[in-house]
Formats: sequence, C-alpha cells, structure tokens
Amino acid sequence: PKRAIVAAMALGAGVSALEATLPALPLMILARVAEGVSHLTIVVVGPTMIAGLAPEDKRPFAMTLWSSFFGVTYAVLALIAGPVLGWGGIPGLFLGHAVWMAVLALVLALALPADPRATPGAMGNLFSEHLRIYASPRLAAPAMGFCFYTFLYVACLTLLPPETPLAQRALMATGMPLVSIAVSLTLGVQLLRRITAVRLVQWGYAAAIPGFLLLWIGWGSGPGMVLAGFWLSAALGIVQGASFATIPELNATPEDRARAAGAIAQLGNLGTTTGTPILALVLAQSGGGAMAAIAVILCALGIAIHAVQAGRRARAV
Repeated sequence: PKRAIVAAMALGAGVSALEATLPALPLMILARVAEGVSHLTIVVVGPTMIAGLAPEDKRPFAMTLWSSFFGVTYAVLALIAGPVLGWGGIPGLFLGHAVWMAVLALVLALALPADPRATPGAMGNLFSEHLRIYASPRLAAPAMGFCFYTFLYVACLTLLPPETPLAQRALMATGMPLVSIAVSLTLGVQLLRRITAVRLVQWGYAAAIPGFLLLWIGWGSGPGMVLAGFWLSAALGIVQGASFATIPELNATPEDRARAAGAIAQLGNLGTTTGTPILALVLAQSGGGAMAAIAVILCALGIAIHAVQAGRRARAV
C-alpha cells in the first residue's frame, strides 16, 4: 500500500506537469486518463490504509477527515483559483497541482510505515471479483450509499453558486464546502461515537431532505438559497464522513476493506460523473424546483438502500 500510494502521487505530479504545457488534445486526453489511474489508486488505497493505521478510538475522526477531500478541494480552489489564474493562467493551476502532489509523495514516502513483507494474494477473475463485491451486503453497502451522495454533492457545489444572486454568490461558493467540512469533522465525529455509521448515513440523508425543500421554496432569493445551501451542505457532510466510516465498521479484514473502498471509488466516480450533467439538464429544462424534487427522491433512495442491505446482513447472521 505504501508503494502504491506514493507511486500514485508521483504519477499524478508527473501527469499534471505534462498537462501544464497544454499539449495537443489527443495527448491531453491520454494524460487525463493516466491522472484517472492515479486518482483511483489513491481513493482505493487511502481509506484502506487509514482504517488499518488509525487507533480504534480515532478511526471515526480519521475516516471523516479523509472524506472531506471534496469539500476541501472546492473551498481551496474557490479561494486561490482567481489569483493563480491571474498569475499563470490554466498552466499555473496544473503546475501548482504537480508541485503539491510531488510534495505529498515525498511526505508519504518518509512518514508511512514500511510495507509488510507478505506477498498479496492473487486477485481472482475480475468479473467474479465484481460479482462477489456487489452481491455482498457488507462489501457493497458503503458504495451503494455513497453513490447518491456524490451524485448530489458535487452537482450542488457546481450548480448552485451560479444560480445564486450575485451579491451572495461568493459566499455560497466558498461557504458550502466549508460548512460541510466543519460539520462532518465536529458533529459527525461526535455522532459516530454514539450510533453506527450506517445509521448516521441514513440520518444525514434524512436531514438533507428539508434542505432541498427549502431550496425549492427559496429558489432565486439570495438569503433563501444561501440558507438552503448551507443546510444541505451540513447534512451531506454528515453523509460523507459516515459513508467512509462504514467501510471498517462492516468489514474487518484489510482485503475486504480494500474491496469495499474499490467499490466506493467505482460508484462514487459514477455519481460525480453523472450527477452534474443530469441535474444541469433538469435545471435548464424544468427549473430549480424539479432539481430539488429529484434530490429529495435520491436522498430517500440513499436511506432505503442502506435499510435493504442492513436487512440482508441481519438475515445472514
């Protein structure tokens, strides 16, 4: 795992440095594919390592801290992208990312414990491995619940600030991810000490529903949209941390945790890839009310899928 995540960071740094040259489109697409490989490696190995290295009493906080990467990225870019673009344009953003990834690769190479000597077991047939993961109510549950979160959260961070009146737009763009991070690292961590991560995911989705209804009612009003955006960011922040905490809660071995993290990477990326264009289309054709209504349905589905998987686990005991 140490070799894998350090190599992934180094690959990300090298690819971003290449992208900073703004190569021709075919080479840029290939570079983005290679960067995707780097990203997938990080999001599979990262939570698996954290779950294994963190002390039992600190694991909920560690998994929640890991889950904040979406919010941290949006918040930081909202603050620094303007000055960086003014200094170096698009190449400056790529180059900054390359330097950041290279520094992180060095830090992890120095800080992480050495890899175990044991040789990993051979992976089975890829199709069979996927069938095993998605047929299991323990391996698949974290990813199935997380998919609805990524579908909604990234779309909201992308679509809502431009729809907010100009006077509140910067507050919306910067505040939403910060609220999500703050709530997940405070209230979310405290709640994980008292209830199961699976139940907390369901509570987070339930809390997001009034936020989307408020968004529907207050659409077009600056204060109303900011209040609704902050509300649903807080609720979905609970979902993000609890979703990653379900990985070690439901899976005891490093191998199973890696499988569950891999499924989260797959379905999480499916959500981030499809959520924004689908909800943007709904918003363009039917308005904010229709987008909010679909979001409420998706929150209900997030609650329901965890209830179904919990029932399957109970029957298997």
